[in-house]
Parts: sequence; C-alpha cells; structure tokens
Amino acid sequence: MLAAAGWNLRVVDPLADAHVGMRGGDQVVALVDLRDDTPPMIEALKRTVVDHADLPLIAMTPDSGADDPALQPILRACGERIVCPFNIQQLSQALASFDERSPGSGDIGGMIGQSAAMLEVRATLHRYARVDLPVLVTGETGTGKELAARALHDLSDRRRRPFIAVNCGALPPGLIQAELFGHERGAFTGAASRRIGLFESANTGTIFLDEIGDLPMDAQANLLRVLQEGTLERVGNSHSTRVDVRVVAATHVDLAEAVERGRFRRDLYFRLDVLHLQMPPLRERAGDIEILARCFLEEFRSRHRVSARGFDPSARRALLAHAWPGNVRELLNRVRRAAVIARQPLVGAGDLQLDHDGSDSGEECLDSARHSAEREAVLSTLRETGFNVSACARRLRVSRVTVYRLCKKHQLSLAELR
Repeated sequence: MLAAAGWNLRVVDPLADAHVGMRGGDQVVALVDLRDDTPPMIEALKRTVVDHADLPLIAMTPDSGADDPALQPILRACGERIVCPFNIQQLSQALASFDERSPGSGDIGGMIGQSAAMLEVRATLHRYARVDLPVLVTGETGTGKELAARALHDLSDRRRRPFIAVNCGALPPGLIQAELFGHERGAFTGAASRRIGLFESANTGTIFLDEIGDLPMDAQANLLRVLQEGTLERVGNSHSTRVDVRVVAATHVDLAEAVERGRFRRDLYFRLDVLHLQMPPLRERAGDIEILARCFLEEFRSRHRVSARGFDPSARRALLAHAWPGNVRELLNRVRRAAVIARQPLVGAGDLQLDHDGSDSGEECLDSARHSAEREAVLSTLRETGFNVSACARRLRVSRVTVYRLCKKHQLSLAELR
C-alpha cells in the first residue's frame, strides 16, 4: 500500500544486523512496527530508536497491549502513533505531515481501487515514472491502458509537456506515416502544405500508441528509428529531425505471437518491451467493483440531473456476480445507463441490466462461497506464518482479535493446528 502511494521503502528486521542507506537530500521517516511485541523485538526496536534519534518516527501499535511499560520509551520517541488496524490514507497523511513534499494518499487520476492487483499497478507506475524508458502496457480491452499511460506521464518529469494519445488501429492505412511523422508540401496528392506529425507535436513529452499491433510494417520501421536514434523523417523529406519523446505503447493482442507469425518486427518488440505493465481484468479486482461503481455514479451525478444516488442490495450482488467481459469500460457504461433509467434513488439490478434472481438459494451459494474463501484465506495465512497470530494479522491487515474471532468462526483450533 505504501509503494502504491509513491513511497520509496527500505525494510529492516530489528533483530538482524542491518543498516539502511540514505541519499543526500532525502526526507526520511521511520515507521516503527510494534504489533509483534515479543521481548526480543521490543529490545531491538529500543536500540533502533536510540540509533536513529534524529529521525521522525511513527509507531504502529496493536489494538491492545500498547500500555506495556516496555513499549513506553519507544512511544515517547515517536511523533505519532497509529492504532491498528489502520487505513492507507491515515498512515500516508501521518507520514506526509513530516514533509510537504511527501506523497499523498496514492490516488492517481482514474486509477481507482484498493485491491491487491490495483495496489501493485500503482506501485509499478510510481517506479516506472522515475525512469525515462519505453513502456509496453498490456491487458484486455477496457482495463484502462490509456489511463495508465496518462498516469505514467503525470507522475514523470515530463508532466508539464504534451501528452498525445494515438489509436494506431483508427489511422487510415495510407496516411499513417504522414500522421505519425509529418509530411512536406507536395509529398503526395492533397499535401498542400507542410504538416507536423504527432511525434513532433509530442516533442519533450509522451506519446501513447494504443493498439500498437495494428501498425503496418513500414511504419514499424520508422518507429524503430525514433526509438533507436531519436530522429524521424517527414514524408517527402530526406533530412532527419530530432525528437525527444517517451513512447508508451499498448496492446490487447499477444505481440510475441505476432512476432512469431511475422506480423510484428522482433527488434521493435524488444525496443518497446523494455518496461512491462500488465493491467488486471476487472474480474480479478472483485474488491474494487463496488468502489468503482460508486465513483462512476457520483461523477455522473455531478454533471447530470439524475435521481439515482446509490445501489440497492440486488444491484451490489449483481455487480459482484457479473463476469465483466468488457472490464472497467463496461462497468462505466452500465452505471451511466442505470443512472439515467433508474426511477428510484437506489439503482437496482434491473437498472444495470444485470438481473439477479435474488432467490435464497442464490444468496446461500454466494454466502457459502464467501465463507469458504474466508476460511481458506485465514488458514493458508496461518500456515505461511507458522501459526503466528501477530504475523497473520499483519498479512491480512486486521487486528489479532479479529484473527482469533475468525478462527473461532471457522472452527480452526490453533492448538491442534500447531
């Protein structure tokens, strides 16, 4: 979550003899984890706090047990204390309070969600934005590849420069070269004047080439030249023009397969696929579906006079049950349509045209699936952490009390499991 919020992280085990290197000019904040309050850990943390007395400190403490006298020296040294379980906004705001240059809550325009898949995407965007290399964004149609490209641009040092998005599949085959690289007057019939191409228009900024797999072979050769040499030639001109453009390309097809079939240049593929970002489909972001639906509805209500203001239980069940083959784009369109046709303040499954029968058997199946998934998540996490309740709570981002409650709910005996 912190990486997704834009923080550069260094993780140190206080029990190990390790040190964290710091670069000049960095604002460093120490986040002290007191949730695993075993005596050796507490003593190690005391030494850590003493060794780094000049650093701003924040303590994360468990729901209970923080009144332990052994913890008090550490708590007194910390500028702020956060009681777990916490949310990322609270933690990020606490960190940012030490330095106005610090990242915020981690929200990037349009990149909404708190699922593990989306946190990984946002963390990757922050990493990629710092280096000026080509990026290949892959994923199914409607997963937000252009939003990711724009986020890369907005997070980079080129943010105040042009961002130009091009759908390669929508360009007329006979004019692709002229559109991308420009042309001189008289270069072909109808070229009445010189025209600057999209690459020159994006100079010093970022160009997003969507559906790069649809680019003809001759245009691929010229694109390869831009990536290799940083120069281009306008149609009808043999002189090279230098451009400084970061290329972000996207595709929903398998470019490696296209290379094997001879439809895409191998050398260009390797030039584009320096950094790779895979956008997850919506079906792998179940926890984000309702969050996205609410955001889309609120955004639509802010611009249009509609009565819909939320979703009823049948709509929420239908949102979770749908496979979303069209991904986020399909969700956006269904929410907008439902907001217009809904006659009640709460949108129903019928308004979304995702009818859910609402029968008891259907609800029981859904509840059973959730119950099984929850039990399996707790059990597998306990096994991975050697049945350490504190470590399990950290991985699941809940309190230890909640772990004990879940064990009781699912009839998991810690004594027997151990």
